[in-house]
Amino acid sequence: MMAGAKNHDYHILPPSPWPLVGSMTALVMAVGGIMYMHEYAGGGWVFLIGLAGVLFTMYSWWADVIREAHHGDHTPVVQLHFRYGMILFIASEVMFFVGWFWAFFDFSLFPTAMQFVDGQVERAAEGAAAIAATWPPKGLEVINAFELPLLNTLILLTSGTTVTWAHHALIHNQRGGEKTGLWGLLGVGNRDSVLKGLWLTVALGLLFSGIQAYEYMHAPFPFKGINYGAAFFMATGFHGFHVLIGTIFLIVCLIRAYRGDFTPKQHFGFEAAAWYWHFVDVVWLFLFVTIYVWGGWGAPVHGG
Repeated sequence: MMAGAKNHDYHILPPSPWPLVGSMTALVMAVGGIMYMHEYAGGGWVFLIGLAGVLFTMYSWWADVIREAHHGDHTPVVQLHFRYGMILFIASEVMFFVGWFWAFFDFSLFPTAMQFVDGQVERAAEGAAAIAATWPPKGLEVINAFELPLLNTLILLTSGTTVTWAHHALIHNQRGGEKTGLWGLLGVGNRDSVLKGLWLTVALGLLFSGIQAYEYMHAPFPFKGINYGAAFFMATGFHGFHVLIGTIFLIVCLIRAYRGDFTPKQHFGFEAAAWYWHFVDVVWLFLFVTIYVWGGWGAPVHGG
């Protein structure tokens, strides 16, 4: 055996500048954000420079990972460890949302004696505290859970089926081949099915974000000054941010699918995006049931 020959399934990474570059640009971005919030001159520009550096680092680092895959460095063992990493990342995201659900349940089960009058939050008088300590606060109108939120629920559930369609099309040989039964009826096994499924999923993700933006613009309660508004916008807003990230993730996968980067045996990037999208779907189901339906139960509905 030649000295230095590789006789294992692991990928030993060469030296990379991106961890150092990424940490430095993240520091610049954080400093710029702090300067901007404290109204220091040039703070916004420092933040944008740092943000540009972070985005460049992300692009360059992931481009290196894609090149490694094309060079054959992503053996089955390496791909398995990638999956472990993605599972741990999603687990950390679950804990992130647990914090927002915890806050919402704490506010709702132990409400403060507040009331909502003419668009303003007021503390209830001492004698009325027992009556005013309700959830949602007395006088507050809530968003009708069975209008736009229900529509968005159907949109996300549908997007989960389209990304699964694309995933199965990729697994069952994206380059073609006759398929029978249900998979043949759905066109699974054709490269076009991968592209169509991804296009539909991206379109549904963008539609969800547009509807949620419209809902926020017409929300009958403010973000600040009231626990209901703060908990509502933080929980649903961070979910909306994750939908945007997932949509970008899927757009990148769509571009790579057009380039022919994925094969039935090597497509971890696509699989990670699909896992992430399903996670976003599940979180929304919990948000819809707990915050929109249960959290607003018994309160007057806006426009109702």
